[in-house]
Amino acid sequence: MNNTKVYKIPFADIYPLYIQKAERKGRTKEEVDTIIYWLTGYDENSLKNQIDSNHDLETFFEQAPFFNPNATKITGVICGYRVENIEDELLQKIRYMDKLIDELAKGRKMEKILRE
Repeated sequence: MNNTKVYKIPFADIYPLYIQKAERKGRTKEEVDTIIYWLTGYDENSLKNQIDSNHDLETFFEQAPFFNPNATKITGVICGYRVENIEDELLQKIRYMDKLIDELAKGRKMEKILRE
């Protein structure tokens, strides 16, 4: 499967969709940001820089300060695939982020989302 199209989607296009999804379910932008910070190591300023630079998802993850080692604890199905079984490392990171935002929108507690 060729995932190049997914990799080239600007993070700035995805980010507002994550926020909209969360807010429709009574969650907040701050909670979305907390998830992204936890997963990628970005902080408020570096995340804003990524959005303002209009980097694609590939660059967004390549430039992440760190990728949380506890991400391997994220399991379940997203877009019809079990995230823990996705072999393509970049696609798996993208789907981990999708899965965490889904969990937020479904009302899961932040402690559980952040695998604490």
